Amino acid sequence: MKKIVFVSGTRADFSKIKSLMMKVENSNEFELFIFVTGMHMSKKFGSTYMEIEKCGFKNIYKYINHDKYYQMDKALSSTIDGFSKFIHEIEPDLIVVHGDRVEPLAAAIVGSLNNILVAHIEGGELSGTIDESLRHAISKLAHIHLVNDEIAKKRLIQMGEDEKSIFIIGSPDLELLNNTISLDEAKKYYDIKFKNYAIAIFHPITTEINSLYKQSEEFVNALIKSEKNYIVIYPNNDLGFELILQN
Repeated sequence: MKKIVFVSGTRADFSKIKSLMMKVENSNEFELFIFVTGMHMSKKFGSTYMEIEKCGFKNIYKYINHDKYYQMDKALSSTIDGFSKFIHEIEPDLIVVHGDRVEPLAAAIVGSLNNILVAHIEGGELSGTIDESLRHAISKLAHIHLVNDEIAKKRLIQMGEDEKSIFIIGSPDLELLNNTISLDEAKKYYDIKFKNYAIAIFHPITTEINSLYKQSEEFVNALIKSEKNYIVIYPNNDLGFELILQN
């Protein structure tokens, strides 16, 4: 039976790859392993590894890759070390990663240096930040590319990837839209009593750390000045998130 490892570092990537993981788990041809790390393992960010455990997957390996400062370079090196030990223990046939964060980059590095097939979901996208550099780096380390559309496919070909290794599967987000709950259910669950409201979120731009506090201050002041109702979502754990929370 072939062994397939999925790497998940955030609730965001888990929601996109969950349905594929379920198919692998229920297959008679493959054995699923999940390497859970990153924000999942942080109490500050909700200990979201519990969402993965609730799904009933058999083989879940949890690994803390950060200290209290959440430095991306340290998280990368820590994940490389932890994931290397993990794959040498289970000897997988395929590693599946998603997106543009340090956790999938670490897994792609380990996989490629150990001659293990790496499949990358949602390569070839643009974001304009350090995430874009990480995403392209992961693509160059991967052997199989599962992309959203023709534009992403063309971009990977321009980067030198073999067209035969690129497969258009569409956006994993569509899977979420088909399996979502109603707005009324969500509002009841989170005890949202507003009739009219907007959702506000401000993630740190890691390349603009020097002005991040001022940016977040202006963002918060603008929300308050509008005198409207907002559901404010926590930022991710990228460099500078503490500056946002201070405001």
